[in-house]
Amino acid sequence: MKTLVIVESPTKAKTIEKFLGKQYTVKSCMGHIRDLPKSSFGVDVEHDFTPHYITIRGKGDIIKTLKDESKKVDRILLASDPDREGEAIAWHLQQYLGVDNPNCRIRFNEITGEAVKKAVREPSKIDIDKVDAQQARRILDRLVGYKLSPLLWKKLKKGLSAGRVQTVAVRLICDREQEISDFITEEYWTLTAYLQTSSGELVAKLVKVDGAKAELANRQQVDDLLTRLKEAAFCVSAVNIREKKKSAAPPFTTSTMQQEASRRLSLTARKTMQTAQQLYEGIAVGGVVTGLITYMRTDSVRVAEGAVEAVRQYIGQRYGKDYLPNKPNQYSSGKGRTQDAHEAIRPTQVEYSPQQIKPYLTTQQYKLYKLIWERFVASQMSAAIFDVHTVEVMAAGCLFRATGNVLKFAGYTQVYNEGREEGEKEDSGVIVPVTKGEALILNKLSETQHFTQPPPRYSEASLIKALEELAIGRPSTYAPTIDTILNRNYVAREEKQLFPTELGQLVVDMMKEFFPNIVDVDFTAEMERHLDEVEEGREQWVEVLREFYGPFAQTLEHAEREMAKIVIEPEQSGENCEKCGKPMVYRLGRYGRFLACSGFPECRNTKAIVTPTNVKCLACGGNIVQRKSKAGRIFYGCGNYPDCTYVAWDMPVEEKCPSCGAQLSIRNNRGGQTQKICPNRECPDKEGQQKRGKGRPKKN
Repeated sequence: MKTLVIVESPTKAKTIEKFLGKQYTVKSCMGHIRDLPKSSFGVDVEHDFTPHYITIRGKGDIIKTLKDESKKVDRILLASDPDREGEAIAWHLQQYLGVDNPNCRIRFNEITGEAVKKAVREPSKIDIDKVDAQQARRILDRLVGYKLSPLLWKKLKKGLSAGRVQTVAVRLICDREQEISDFITEEYWTLTAYLQTSSGELVAKLVKVDGAKAELANRQQVDDLLTRLKEAAFCVSAVNIREKKKSAAPPFTTSTMQQEASRRLSLTARKTMQTAQQLYEGIAVGGVVTGLITYMRTDSVRVAEGAVEAVRQYIGQRYGKDYLPNKPNQYSSGKGRTQDAHEAIRPTQVEYSPQQIKPYLTTQQYKLYKLIWERFVASQMSAAIFDVHTVEVMAAGCLFRATGNVLKFAGYTQVYNEGREEGEKEDSGVIVPVTKGEALILNKLSETQHFTQPPPRYSEASLIKALEELAIGRPSTYAPTIDTILNRNYVAREEKQLFPTELGQLVVDMMKEFFPNIVDVDFTAEMERHLDEVEEGREQWVEVLREFYGPFAQTLEHAEREMAKIVIEPEQSGENCEKCGKPMVYRLGRYGRFLACSGFPECRNTKAIVTPTNVKCLACGGNIVQRKSKAGRIFYGCGNYPDCTYVAWDMPVEEKCPSCGAQLSIRNNRGGQTQKICPNRECPDKEGQQKRGKGRPKKN
């Protein structure tokens, strides 16, 4: 029987074709072949939200090939990815190609010969509930985007668009920026004692004063305590040793893989998913092309029994029985919304260790595979065991404490210890042994000034974690969501940090005022829950859309009326155009506001908004001006740019660094104090180097 197997990507097609015999032809559809039209709404809201699908422009040759091949075979098997989107792609192919065999769908979680052949032997029906869930999401996003975008064009800037999940992500970033702006810093100090013992130096931190928590709020309190401790005797009051077990983390889900790849490998979510896709679709190892990891879009930590048995056998042989628990480790996803349709992300063949297949992989492929392999193997190993040592030292009513760990049994950490490159070994944190009642000699007391810190800005990794915890989006949407808000310039990325742009803030403010539900976290999470219910067959997709669209249409009508009353006149800048003499006004562009001639289109003069300062540039004698980066952050540069390229994050002063000669800047501490810093990252002054900002500002 001649069979046509249709998959999504050419790479996947080539890999699968090698597993099947000559009676099989494998072709790629390159993703969706049909979608809603770009040039029109494409949804009949009056008739149960019936979508109008059209073939995607540019797919003509692919569709013709599939049609021609379908006429040459006895049956067609649809092998698109095993998720909502994949199920919808299979349904569209079935409809368009006229596949009359209901059992035409095959699914596999890994691209190995065994998995593919098993799927081919056991075809099933298309899961219409998954198709309905994907269709509901697509139409829901079309309703929001198509109806709201024209309002953004009218009131903000032509070409803007609103997205259901993307706008909520931007709101999270904007809200975090507001938290940082509103944060009130407080000064506090810590005190560290460096104590000489018979075995070496013990470093202990002050934790209590006269039985109460040590809270040193200012320099005077520190000085008073130093005076009190000047002639004090330091004596060990307690030595405690307790055993602590630490279990391994579960194998990766999509979000945890993206987070760890960002933290450990500095990969963006997009690059992580691209690399994982390559490992999933197939790599030639020793001349045999096979998928190295399971499907990479999942929110489950479940692992197939066969894979658990294989990794336990590997652990027993490689590390010994002490490293193998009596029964397999079980993990819970900890989220009520987990679909559990797929396994966690794991290697398809655990015997392919990272070092063994390193020659066949690119650097990024190797690093990500190593991350996945180590996490999976570790997840089925015994817990690591530590002795936690706590030493308490008393002096003049002050309690100092030192803690450290002594590794008794490596357990799962042995995998990571073996996998570390040279120079990556971690500090064990072991402290020197002492006995209770032992008198110690004070070498020195070190005081350190600190300031309470606001919450950090989101990185891609922390934003993905927040979206997952808030039940917004799904494994397949995290990376595209971040790509979208960056590409639309609602958010900018600098040194891994995500900043709302002026444009992004304006869009969120408008949405909060007129469409609060669309940017409401709980409302968006509830919509995701409804889509999950559709996928599970517990809700009807039309009813979900109907419940959403009724209130949404009323809100839309009200917003259109209210916004029609608002007439926005261009804000005058007080400057005149140097080319035609007409007033310059503020306009909104891709990267925020800029100055433009009010005589447009006759005069097209524009320029960036700069604020002059009274500081001279020591490099050329020009005036230093204040500018904004693409992310909306204030920075300083020479007014003679581009002839002079001096730039700094902090306000410059007319003084040179004694170490390197660069122009110094002034930075305000969070406690309101100021300090001079050198912006030159190559400055030999290491103390100043630790205090200066990261990276160079990027000008608009």
